[in-house]
Amino acid sequence: MSSNYSLFDEFIDGPEDFDREGLASRLRKFAAQGILIGGSSWKYEGWLGQIYSRSRYQARGRFSKRLFEDECLVEYAETFPTVCGDFAFYQFPSEEYWARLFSKVPAEFRFAFKVPEQVTCRVFPTHQRYGASAGLENPSFLDAGLLMDGFLRPLEKYGPKAALLIFEFGSFSRQVMSGVAEFSERLDAFLEVLPKQFRYSVEIRNPEFLEPDYFACLAKHNVAHVYNAWTKMPELPAHIAIPKSRTADFSVCRALLKRGRPYEQAVKKFAPYNGVQEENEEARRGLRELIHIAREERRVTFIFVNNRLEGNSPGTIVSITD
Repeated sequence: MSSNYSLFDEFIDGPEDFDREGLASRLRKFAAQGILIGGSSWKYEGWLGQIYSRSRYQARGRFSKRLFEDECLVEYAETFPTVCGDFAFYQFPSEEYWARLFSKVPAEFRFAFKVPEQVTCRVFPTHQRYGASAGLENPSFLDAGLLMDGFLRPLEKYGPKAALLIFEFGSFSRQVMSGVAEFSERLDAFLEVLPKQFRYSVEIRNPEFLEPDYFACLAKHNVAHVYNAWTKMPELPAHIAIPKSRTADFSVCRALLKRGRPYEQAVKKFAPYNGVQEENEEARRGLRELIHIAREERRVTFIFVNNRLEGNSPGTIVSITD
């Protein structure tokens, strides 16, 4: 069978009774209050019959995976006001790629992008995709010039659609980063020179870094700390309650994983992401609390829910906005 067609043609559709129009209406109302809620990425065949209409991706009478991946963002944006572009973590997209991407969404749609790991990775992981660089120190770590030339300047022309940039830092060992003081010092110097027209946020995976020095560094530059649900981070309600953790005039949350669960285990458990399989009440409680705070403080807030949290991010989003 040609790779143009999905191997799962008839088997992975989400629930037929999913109220897509109801969710879209609800999310538009939240967006009007400055609360933007969406998924982490969008190319999931498991959302067919739920967020996506199979009939829109037919070629020669069959479902076309290629057509789906090329065009499904258009339909995604009919329901959601925002999305997190995780893809940017692995590359510096070309100007042609950016132009195609932004052309598929309406003027009011807002993207968040993870900045390339070439800027946020201190030592490259020992993984085959890093080739000869695996295990070596990254000479471009926190290289503001590289970020500005290769990533920020191509985005400038898209204005408010490029609404948020996320610096995701993996977990640092003591051998790589001595502690929160060193991290905060290096981060401060980096943030100081970045252009101010973008919203920036920082996501960390070291719970021991959740200290006043780190939060003060972010607050100095009006950079948001990302409340992340992640395997080694505090549960979202406790995370959100940390004093002085709201470090900017906007907030960001990425609900990614159940605490204690490795990413690979979540992928194996939940793929192909066509329905909620395991409710995470702590994460849901934290997400609802963040929505409440956003309303009370009239704070612009971005919330991104990953399929790996419960098995299906649209279903999770329905639960927290109902």
